[in-house]
Amino acid sequence: MSEHMLIDHCSPTLAGVKTGSLFTCDYKSKNKVYLEIRRINRILVPKGLRLLPLRFHKGKVLIYLYRPDQLENDLTDHTASRLLRQCGYSLKNGNYCIVELIGKLNSAESFPHEIGLFLGYPPEDVDGFMNGSPADFKYSGLWKVYGDVDKAKKTFARYRKCSEHYKGRWQKGTSLEQLAVCC
Repeated sequence: MSEHMLIDHCSPTLAGVKTGSLFTCDYKSKNKVYLEIRRINRILVPKGLRLLPLRFHKGKVLIYLYRPDQLENDLTDHTASRLLRQCGYSLKNGNYCIVELIGKLNSAESFPHEIGLFLGYPPEDVDGFMNGSPADFKYSGLWKVYGDVDKAKKTFARYRKCSEHYKGRWQKGTSLEQLAVCC
């Protein structure tokens, strides 16, 4: 895992416009992954960000970058809380929900679709994906949209523009610490 991968996959989260981002990368040593995560967290935690490995599986690690304060806020949404309770989460706090998500990722045969709530997806879209008909979505972009299409399109465009901007700044030598926005 490298800082470059964070820029490629997590720019909207680094910029403070998205709650969380996920990406997968190859690994040979769990110990090296943990060392790299600790190193990067020394840079990011003071900026209100946290990097975690969610799952190690078949030579790949699923990495989660998120903003704990934004996640706490997102999970208080009525629809988000209902969906998480429906999926068996205790809702003690955001950190505990992440621990429960890690447990599901490592024990379930299927991917837990509620993970969209941990990424800042609109709860109505996560609800539509989980409980609606697969064919009922209105638009498909970074996620399946079941609610406000215009708002989702604007969000997708903002994320894309942010990613392009961050990649350009990274290529010109801007550091990860400079790119991580305090929120």
